[in-house]
Parts: sequence; C-alpha cells; structure tokens
Amino acid sequence: MKRLSIVALGLLLAAGCSSSSSTPSSSTAGTTTTRFTATLSPAQETPVAISGPEAAGSGTATMDFNITRDASGTITAATVNFTATVQGLPATSVVNIAHIHTGAIGVGGPILISTSVVPGEVTLSNGAGTFTRVAQPVPGGAPTMQSILDNPAGFYFNIHTAANPGGVMRGQLVKQ
Repeated sequence: MKRLSIVALGLLLAAGCSSSSSTPSSSTAGTTTTRFTATLSPAQETPVAISGPEAAGSGTATMDFNITRDASGTITAATVNFTATVQGLPATSVVNIAHIHTGAIGVGGPILISTSVVPGEVTLSNGAGTFTRVAQPVPGGAPTMQSILDNPAGFYFNIHTAANPGGVMRGQLVKQ
C-alpha cells in the first residue's frame, strides 16, 4: 500500500510539472502578416457585369496585412502591401485606380483602403500588367482591420479603368 502511495504521489508530481511547463505564453505582442487574395473578374462588377472589350479581362490581387498587436493581443496598427495582376484587357486599357471596398458579393460599397495608384501610372503591355504598393495605411486602424479579419467576404478588391470608371473587375477577399 505504501508503495502504491509513492507511485501515485510520483504521478501527481509529474503531471503537475508537465502542465506548468506547457502553459502558453500570454504575450502576443508584435507584428504578424495575414494574407488575403481576390480573384478578379468583370462578371463580378455590380450592379451589372462589364460588357464590351474589357469584359475578357481577369486578374488576381494579393494583400498582405502587417498587423501590430500589443501584449494583450489588441491590434494597435496595420498596413497593407498590395500586388495585383491583370490580363486579357485591350492593349489600350488604362488602369485608373484600385482599392478595397466594403461590400458583400453583388453589393457595391464605399472605398475602404486605397492602393494609391493614380490614373495612367500602371503600364499594361498587350493588355496585361502587374503593380505593387507597400505599407499602405489601413484607415480606421484597429476596428477596420478587425472587421476584415472577422469577415473577409464582406470586402472586395476592385480595379477601375478609363473605359470603366465604376470598376472593371472585382473579387471578394479570401483569407489564406
């Protein structure tokens, strides 16, 4: 019986030591990167899909959000790096602007985060091209960033051209 008590005491001590050594750290401070992508299509434009020569276009967008959190895990700052690629547009197409909007599939919404692209800045070669923007601020800070993290499908990336100033192709954000 005495031997059984010693074994039981040993097991309790071992369990106690292992649980204390596996306690997770409560600190989540620092900067992390969260990636979102969007598959861009003229058919996704709202209120109606794009028609005409630019309707054959397509593209992709990658958005890497650099999110800074304090020791309690609260978002304190965020920036975004954009890379967008388009193809299938007429050689004469001119990209005017591109940005993230608030809005679910089929719903147009206000601009939320700009890429800072200006009209004529993006050069297309035979209707295709890529542009990149780094460290663009996330207006609204933590609440905006948290909204995107909580519901990426409630936001879309949109590219506008001179021929389609309301938007030529868009796609909902998808967290990777």
